[in-house]
Amino acid sequence: MASNIKITFFGTGGSWPTPVRGLPAVGIQIDDRLNLFDCGEGTQKQIMASSTSFMKIENIFISHFHGDHFIGLIGMVQSMSFNGRVAPLNIYGPRGAVRMVLNALNVGYFRLNFDVKITELEDSGNYDFGDFIIRTQPNDHPVPAISFSLEEKDMIRIDREKADGLGFPVRRLEELRKKGVVEVGGKVFRIEDVSAGTRKGRKIVYTGDTRPMKSTIAFAKGADVLIHDTTTDSSLEPKVNEFGHTSSRQAAEIARDSGVKRLYLFHYSPRVDNVNTLLEEARSIFPQSYASSDLLEYDVPVNRDNSE
Repeated sequence: MASNIKITFFGTGGSWPTPVRGLPAVGIQIDDRLNLFDCGEGTQKQIMASSTSFMKIENIFISHFHGDHFIGLIGMVQSMSFNGRVAPLNIYGPRGAVRMVLNALNVGYFRLNFDVKITELEDSGNYDFGDFIIRTQPNDHPVPAISFSLEEKDMIRIDREKADGLGFPVRRLEELRKKGVVEVGGKVFRIEDVSAGTRKGRKIVYTGDTRPMKSTIAFAKGADVLIHDTTTDSSLEPKVNEFGHTSSRQAAEIARDSGVKRLYLFHYSPRVDNVNTLLEEARSIFPQSYASSDLLEYDVPVNRDNSE
């Protein structure tokens, strides 16, 4: 059975919070596994206003250590501890993550009642999380920073008629899918016996902060969702690029050239009052552009037309 994948934008602004926008934080939930990408100030409060709980977070991926992307860790971890968390929390980030996170978590007096595991990721890495893979690429930003690609693993599609014809019990089909070989009543069944091809896994790319990069075109190739830094519209391009960011025009060109299905504009400057200006510019280049907003949710549909 295909997993449910839901994206929730907890905070969509940059630099400092505004009355209508929190700071960068994006949840990607795969069934019951909640992964958080960046954790700006106030993220825990934003999650409280959503349909999920910060206690469900299993992994936190920090794109870089500018304050607007990670300061929320301090309150988040303390609140988890106050609420009786015992499950370990995994925090991942670029080089320097161990020092930065430890410094943050040692602010103030409180008792940590669960393990926090901090891992520094390679600039161009490939990491297996069981049901999905995380890939990274280095960003063009003034401090060490990385983009993330969360990629659901391809899934064997099962032909129920084949399974029924072989007398294989329906209740054990998921077991066969996971293990590849299952013995039932002394008879060995293989996944190939009931296969109906492969369903391509979904791919979600989150850039964090970066100047526009040609490498992102290959990195995001064919993604179901690209969440790209779009700090301002193109009228401020020289300034926004100078500070390590991307305009809506530039992000839309990357989305178009990488063949993604959907682009979400993200990380708006606090000086941006009308997001529609950015959206109109992006859609003139890439029509499948959408404006993220705080607490917006998007269920990523299963790929049904990319099977072998």
